[in-house]
Amino acid sequence: MDTHDSRRSFLKQSAFAIGAIALSDLDNVASAFAETPGQSRVYFTTDISSAGLLKIHEVVSENRTLPGKVAVKLHSGEPGGHHFPDPAIIKNLVQSLNGTIVECNTAYPGGRFDAADHQQVMVDHGFADIAPVDIMDKKGSIRLPFPKGKHITEDYVGANFVNYDSFLILSHFKGHQMGGFGGAIKNMSIGIASGEGKMWIHTAGGTTSRDDFSVCFSTPQDHFLESMAEAAGAIMNSLGENLVYINLMNNLSIDCDCNNNPAPPELEDIGILASLDPVALDKACVDLVYAADTEKSASLRERIESRHGMHTLDYAEQLGLGSQTYTMVVIDS
Repeated sequence: MDTHDSRRSFLKQSAFAIGAIALSDLDNVASAFAETPGQSRVYFTTDISSAGLLKIHEVVSENRTLPGKVAVKLHSGEPGGHHFPDPAIIKNLVQSLNGTIVECNTAYPGGRFDAADHQQVMVDHGFADIAPVDIMDKKGSIRLPFPKGKHITEDYVGANFVNYDSFLILSHFKGHQMGGFGGAIKNMSIGIASGEGKMWIHTAGGTTSRDDFSVCFSTPQDHFLESMAEAAGAIMNSLGENLVYINLMNNLSIDCDCNNNPAPPELEDIGILASLDPVALDKACVDLVYAADTEKSASLRERIESRHGMHTLDYAEQLGLGSQTYTMVVIDS
């Protein structure tokens, strides 16, 4: 059985309890997934390839074309790490959008702390070979308002954010040392935040100074998670409908791509998911982890639970950023 068939078999065996929809036959998608009016759609393919990525983007974008100058926000990966998105897989999609790959500097010292070093990481990891790259906070920060926030009512993002009309939030779903997991919400909030903006989120509005990252560890966990959702809300309010979200579910380590020595994945690659709702998208990814082999997913589930990771989605839903109730649409033929 090849890798693609093994993923299809896994999905059949899991019975797709996720989303309260049972799937008995992946070859009869239309009848298996009767859509519930008002629910967000999450599209799914087991084909983790350039072709699979192009196809799922085509499907999710049928009613939403990203206008103007497109930024593709992904995780550049810490030097030494190797689970960041594969340039060979994303190349054709990025180029089809005439996109610019964008990132912002880190809050902690390391290989991506300043723009010159971070630019070199983009080169070393192969991103500069496939598209223009832009470290958006190389000229500092701008502030985006989020009046509904209880921790942060403004978000500090890279100043070059204003140079783009729309964003593809292209995230590698995985565990995370502080947030429990990283998906679309984290990539949009922490990822688009400038270095000082990352400190602002990590300290729940306590400081923008990057002089001492250790102060982040004194922030109450739920305040940090809620601040991530608030920062995501600021991005969404600013861009309106000029956003599309795709999550890659491969290399499912318990550690973030910001780790220079991430733990090896214990869970098999699952697929690619896409949505116009980042909350639904991240929830579907978590559901797929929980629907997987319990032994192989144990470490990732423990990482999510020990960091209270689902609180980010609960709070994001409360803020009106999306819904955790969704219809899964499998696009595999």
